Amino acid sequence: MKRTHIILAILLILLATALRIVNQEMHWYNLAPLASLGLFSGAIIKDKRIAFSITLIAQFISDIYIALFTQYQGFYGVDQFFVYGGMVMVTLLGTGMGQPKALKVLGYSIAGSAIFFLVSNFGVWVKIEATGDIFGYGTGLKGLGTTFLMALPFYSKMGTTLFFNSFIGDIVGCSVLFGAYALLKQPLSTRLQKA
Repeated sequence: MKRTHIILAILLILLATALRIVNQEMHWYNLAPLASLGLFSGAIIKDKRIAFSITLIAQFISDIYIALFTQYQGFYGVDQFFVYGGMVMVTLLGTGMGQPKALKVLGYSIAGSAIFFLVSNFGVWVKIEATGDIFGYGTGLKGLGTTFLMALPFYSKMGTTLFFNSFIGDIVGCSVLFGAYALLKQPLSTRLQKA
């Protein structure tokens, strides 16, 4: 394992953790680009152990912070395993990206947000099935459909913001991560010639 990979992984974990904590403290829910970090890690980092660990560690550290220093639960039940599973699936999606190009990154970003949305809300339905219908969505397939329907816009301004923020956070996050990577990867002499 190269030292640069370890340094990059540590920096990405710190950045993602800090962004999620700031999002939580500023009440900008779902705007933290953790899924975009998973996508980027899967696409760029060759050591897949590191690639899959980065987002999970960042999520875990920020969950600890939320549990200890905010009024919210950092760890909240069986549906949280699906949140972590969604992060793993987005990272797995990133491993198939190949050469990152602007439109490809946009498409993968939207797909990653959609995968995370589906997996994490499927976890809400699993929780309903396991612990009882605490939300009034119903059970079985009807409950699954209602869970996704209610998760889509949450039928409120905040819910619409949550749904919108997920996609925007991931698109902006992917743009910054992949853009910075492209700039840093390009030799300085080439950048100076283009300027």
